[in-house]
Amino acid sequence: MERTIVGIDVGTTKVCTLIGEVDEGGQVCVVGVGVAPSQGLTKGVVVNVEDATKSVAASIEKAERVSGYSIEAAYLGLAGKHIASVNSRGVVAVGRGERYITEDDVARAIEAAQAIAVPHSREIVHVLPRSYILDGQEGVRDPVGMMGFRLEVEAHIVTGAVPSIRNLVQCLENAHVEVNELVLQPLASAEAVLTLDERETGVALVDAGGGTTDVAILAEGAIGHSVVLPVGGNNLTNDLAVGLRTPFSVAEQLKIRYGHALPEMVDPAEMIDVTAFGEAEIKTLPRRELVEILEARCEEICAMVQEEIRRSGFEGLLPAGVVLTGGTADLPGFKELAAEMLQMPVRVGRARNVGGLADAVSNPAYATAVGLLQWGLRNGSPEKRTPKRGESAWSELFIKFKEGLRALLPR
Repeated sequence: MERTIVGIDVGTTKVCTLIGEVDEGGQVCVVGVGVAPSQGLTKGVVVNVEDATKSVAASIEKAERVSGYSIEAAYLGLAGKHIASVNSRGVVAVGRGERYITEDDVARAIEAAQAIAVPHSREIVHVLPRSYILDGQEGVRDPVGMMGFRLEVEAHIVTGAVPSIRNLVQCLENAHVEVNELVLQPLASAEAVLTLDERETGVALVDAGGGTTDVAILAEGAIGHSVVLPVGGNNLTNDLAVGLRTPFSVAEQLKIRYGHALPEMVDPAEMIDVTAFGEAEIKTLPRRELVEILEARCEEICAMVQEEIRRSGFEGLLPAGVVLTGGTADLPGFKELAAEMLQMPVRVGRARNVGGLADAVSNPAYATAVGLLQWGLRNGSPEKRTPKRGESAWSELFIKFKEGLRALLPR
């Protein structure tokens, strides 16, 4: 049976809906892309449900029109400054006769790790096992089937504010789409852009979006630290709007056309035209003046990332360096500035292992949306099916009936 996966990235600047089909080789092929300007969100958090719902619905409608599918459920990216994470340990005793570890034992250990104080205003979004310890033996990846008496799990727990989560989910429900699972955006981006070697060796994923910069640090194949920083590409645009006294929309165009993070790479004699507030005529100023404004904010983002790496305890333990993704990652000079400030290798991450309309989602700005498809492929139910547009609930039931009947017939 054909399997489809849908990912919806509700960002501060855009809403991106991707529809993917899983081919016979187990690869996701993008068959539908829908992008709409984002309204009603600030720094990744919904501040106006009605406006946000309209943006989500517009994105979904475009993806459905391109693919021919009707979206009923999707994996939803989650970000915002309300996100917090903590590492916790759970311990259980294995008390049966031969004492072989079962999946139930692992589930009990993970449940024990969740026994942390969580305020009523927050809820747990992810419980991600990092490693297991069996009778004092550390570094166990999968304890099922091993013999032991005491099982411990190191888990990374992600929590979010209940109102922020509920408002985001409400936007999809208003658009008549069920949420399969909430996925922290940097985790989704990691699925799309990181290699296995980077995950094992130690790497920091920095997803610089429009409203937030999401950081996830992975080592030995597991996540060790995650945080959402309330600064992103919109801050760069706003700095230009204030510094050059120009409308935000004009500042965004200037950033895209003339933006750079390194003033020394720009000819000091190069001039640009700028439309300012309250002036009928266009004024001319050095491009380097614009670049110096962007440099200051890029340095601030890098300094915040550096502080998070230091706070996580992974400073000096990330040989693979930093993978920079998100829309702001395409700013010329940002990669070089980050490498200089962080004193480690930096590369720009683009979506990997995806087919179909791959060229349409090759920009780093689509990393989260592609990652949601990869997350659904790895963690989702294989029975999920997205019906073609025009299929009724009765036709869907009839398909399931035929499949069940076929399974009963002798082969």
